[in-house]
Amino acid sequence: MLSSGSTVLVTGGGGFIGSHLAERLRNDGHKVRVLDNFATGSRENVRHLLDDIELIEGDMQSYERAHNAVRGCDVVFHQAALPSVPRSIQDPLTSNASNVIGTLNLLLAARDEGVDRFVFASSSSVYGANPQLPKVETMATLPISPYAVAKQAAEGYCRAFYEVYGLETVALRYFNVFGPRQDPLSQYAAVIPKFITSFLEGRQPVVFGDGEQSRDFTYIDNTVDANILAANAEGVAGRAFNIACGERISLNDLLSKLRELTGSSLSAQYLDPRPGDIPHSLADVTEARQSLGFSPQVDLLDGLARTVEYHREISPGPGDLAGTDSSEEIGISNSGR
Repeated sequence: MLSSGSTVLVTGGGGFIGSHLAERLRNDGHKVRVLDNFATGSRENVRHLLDDIELIEGDMQSYERAHNAVRGCDVVFHQAALPSVPRSIQDPLTSNASNVIGTLNLLLAARDEGVDRFVFASSSSVYGANPQLPKVETMATLPISPYAVAKQAAEGYCRAFYEVYGLETVALRYFNVFGPRQDPLSQYAAVIPKFITSFLEGRQPVVFGDGEQSRDFTYIDNTVDANILAANAEGVAGRAFNIACGERISLNDLLSKLRELTGSSLSAQYLDPRPGDIPHSLADVTEARQSLGFSPQVDLLDGLARTVEYHREISPGPGDLAGTDSSEEIGISNSGR
């Protein structure tokens, strides 16, 4: 549980979600430690925090490094992962090693060091092929990608460590998180930053599928709030919660809203769907509201406007892109879970 001046560990603190969480915890007066190997995270994301936090560079697959990072911490926020459904399909072994073995190492370290609460970043992808909408925590999980299987396995370890060892764990199933600092350049980047930067830079976005697939997009501030609440809520150990806005939008409608916000008139190019992508996702957040006190404070349109403004400040204009590859392959990635 968090109290004034708690010592906390944020794994993956150099990543998109982790860096926002580390900043919030720093601002709230906690002693923040970050563990990251910077395989997918960025030092730039935490550069403004380095005077106030402890940074440990290393891999969570090393039990010794994980143990050293956890030592003395009251709460562990486990955000680190090797993200992306497509990446996991190409290399399931590495995805499993990072997302399952790495999580198990941290759970063992947290158990041995007497951590009060372990908050785990899971994913809506665990619902997989189950067509039921909205997604409810009690429904069957039918993961269809190695990434989703790994997240489900890690959730299972979290629940087992509570039941067997008494380590208080809470899993948060993120639904397509977006916002500032989300990298649009990776081939595994999430859809919103790629759409935005394509429009701002005068490049035609590419959509895998017909664009009618839909998602429950969640602005980063809502996700950070959920983590803080999960660290403090009573009677939630061993459980998993959906973290989202409880509303969905199709990619085609998303494109339309982003065209308006960016002032672009570009149309999208449509390619065949990708394996491992699910057609629709929508969260029921009733349990998170009732048990965590979660209520999304930033809606989709406000979040999109904030994110467009961020990318407008950092993106080059169309005239600055001569000689670059103008193709953008955009589907639905789990870089934002």
